[in-house]
Amino acid sequence: MAAASAALMGSGYLVGKQTLAPHELASRDAPAPIIWEPPPLPNGHIDIESAEERNLRVVVITKGLQQPWSIAFLPDGAMLVTERAGRLRMVRNGKLSPPVSGVPPVQTGGPRGLQGLMDVALHPRFEDNKWVYLAYHKPAGGGAGETVLARGTWNGGALTDVHNIFESGAVDTEASRIAFGRDGMLYMSISAPGSPQVHRSQDPNDYAGKTVRLRDDGSIPDDNPFVGRAGFKPGIFTLGHRSGHGLAVNPETGELWETEQGPSGGDELNVLRPGRNYGWPLVSYGRDYWGAPISPHPFRQGMEDPIIVWLPSIAITGMTFYTGDRFPHWKRNLFVGGLRQGGIPGTGQIQRITFNERWQELRREPMLRELKQRIRDVRQGPDGLLYVLTAEEDGALLRIELR
Repeated sequence: MAAASAALMGSGYLVGKQTLAPHELASRDAPAPIIWEPPPLPNGHIDIESAEERNLRVVVITKGLQQPWSIAFLPDGAMLVTERAGRLRMVRNGKLSPPVSGVPPVQTGGPRGLQGLMDVALHPRFEDNKWVYLAYHKPAGGGAGETVLARGTWNGGALTDVHNIFESGAVDTEASRIAFGRDGMLYMSISAPGSPQVHRSQDPNDYAGKTVRLRDDGSIPDDNPFVGRAGFKPGIFTLGHRSGHGLAVNPETGELWETEQGPSGGDELNVLRPGRNYGWPLVSYGRDYWGAPISPHPFRQGMEDPIIVWLPSIAITGMTFYTGDRFPHWKRNLFVGGLRQGGIPGTGQIQRITFNERWQELRREPMLRELKQRIRDVRQGPDGLLYVLTAEEDGALLRIELR
C-alpha cells in the first residue's frame, strides 16, 4: 500500500491511460448537471407494488425538511432527523418540531455543497445514558469544514452537554455516516475530497477517504489495525474510500457493510474488514464526470473488491437490512437509496437487493421511481416498517407499509 500511495502522490494522477498533473485534472470540465425541480408529493399516500410484497403504500409522514440526511428512532416513538443545513428536528405523531437546541455550529456548503450536519445515531444503551451522536462538518475557516463527531445527552426535547469527541483534521470532505458495531465500537465514514486531491484516500496520515473505529467516548481502541504504526493515523479501520454514504451491520454475520458513491458509474457496496485498502482512486469501475475512466484497472492485487457495483451509478446513499416481520418476503433483503441514475434527473429510487445463503447477490428491484424524488436514506423502524428520507430542499419523511 505504501508503494501505491507513493505512486499516486508523485508528479501526476492516472486518468484512463493518461498521467495528468494536478492543474490539468482540476481544469477538466464535466458536463453541467441536468437539474429539474421534483414534482410535489401528495399529502396522503401512494399505492405501490413490489415483486415479492404486492400490496404496499407509501405514506407521507411530514414535509418541510430541508435536505434531510438521517433518522434515529427514539424509544418513545418519536424520530430525530438531521437536516444538512445544521438543524436537528424531531418528528412525533407526524408533527415536525422546531429545530432542537444544542446542535453545535455547522459548516454548510463546501467545495461541492455537500458539507453540513450529516448523521445521527443513538448509543446502544441509550435508555440508560441518553447519548446521541452527530457527525458533522465543523467550521475550519475560509469556508472549509472539518469532519468531526460530537456526543450530547438527550433530555427529552433538546441536546445538552454537546461536545466534540473526535476531530479528524480532514477538511474539504463530504458525506459521513456512523454506526455501532457488534463489538460496541463506533464506526464512522469520512469521505475523500474531489479532484485534484483524490490522493488523500491513499494517504495513511490523513483521515480523508477512510473509515475510523472509535470507543463510545471518541478515543482510539488499542486493537485498531494501525495503532502504533509510524505514518498512520491510529483511528483508521479501512482506507481507500471515495464517499461513504451508508453504514450498516449485517444482522447475520456481524460484518460492517458500506455504500460508497462512485463518480459517473462505479457505486460500490463494500464489506469492511480491518486494515484493508478499498482502492480509490487506484482502482475503480467508474468514469470521471467528463467520461475518462478513473483507472484502467478495476481491480488490483492487495486491494478489496466491492461485492456489488452499479454501472451506471444510482448515486447510492443510505441503507438498511430488513429483519422485521411486517414484510415477510423481504427478510434478509438489503435496501439502499439512490439520488439519480446515470445522471438523469427524476430517477431517484431505493433498490431492494436479495441474496443467497452466502450473501451473494441474486437480483435488484428499483422502487419508488414513480415519486421522482432523490432518496437520501432508508431505515427499518422499530415497528418493522421502512422509513425513507427524500434529498430535496422541500424534503419529506416517508413510510412504506402494507395496505
